[in-house]
Amino acid sequence: MSSTELYSEKLLSGKKVAAHVNERVAGQVAKLKEQGVEPKLSVILVGDDPASQVYVRRKEKSCQKLGILSQTYRLSAETTEQDLLKLIEDLNNDPSNHGILVQLPLPGHISEDTILLSVHPRKDVDCFHPQNVGLLVSGKPFVLPCTPAGIVEILQYYKISTEGRHVVVLGRSNIVGKPMANLLMQKNSRANATVTVAHSRTKNIAQFTRQADIVIAAIGKARFLTADMVKPGAVVIDVGINRIEANNEKGYALVGDADFEGLVEKVSAITPVPGGVGPMTIAMLMQNTVTAAAAQTEAHI
Repeated sequence: MSSTELYSEKLLSGKKVAAHVNERVAGQVAKLKEQGVEPKLSVILVGDDPASQVYVRRKEKSCQKLGILSQTYRLSAETTEQDLLKLIEDLNNDPSNHGILVQLPLPGHISEDTILLSVHPRKDVDCFHPQNVGLLVSGKPFVLPCTPAGIVEILQYYKISTEGRHVVVLGRSNIVGKPMANLLMQKNSRANATVTVAHSRTKNIAQFTRQADIVIAAIGKARFLTADMVKPGAVVIDVGINRIEANNEKGYALVGDADFEGLVEKVSAITPVPGGVGPMTIAMLMQNTVTAAAAQTEAHI
């Protein structure tokens, strides 16, 4: 019997929470359609990065399941920045299109900052545009960053309160670390946490993680967070997904930024990899698409 099966009562299943969120979103989609609004998401994929292709297919499948129109623009790796900007401008000006997602990473000759800035803030379903980041920081968000919002949903679903608790976020990326810290320090019942952000330049990271009630690992290193780095009964949210060599048919295994096998006995709850945070990122993207569609059409959800 694997550790995942043996300690099933400690697992925070992202699949289960995503199904709960998707049920809510499907109801909102139905309400929009009653008002004559067909929510639509446009995804732009430049190049042939294998991981990006898998992720895009999952988004397409989720849209189809929930009744959201989906269009994917698959562009060659040689696409110029100017051509990409023209496509985004066309989508910005298309009232039938409500969400634009540019799949990262982009080829080296294209500036990610320039491209993300070109997406209209009301169609920015990733919450990457500086205007939406500013709204988030000020506590008045338009949409929420997908992965951090998904983590909050997991904690809420399993009734793990962050109020007054010490949360240590490992990582300071614009996609997870920074927005995660911002979300959790907000003055509301889904947050109210004391937040510490540690990263690759933090000295003696373990001195911070050992104080944490909740550790969110998004540092991009396989099995970085080990049992000696957390206190007994802590909650671990593992955002990482790393491919390591393994003696199996595929020749590799997917593991998180946390050492699941070593941690599972010591912690009170932990997200598995895969099946933890991953499904929530797409579920919250669907939520953001519906939120954007309602805002642009002044419909009610």
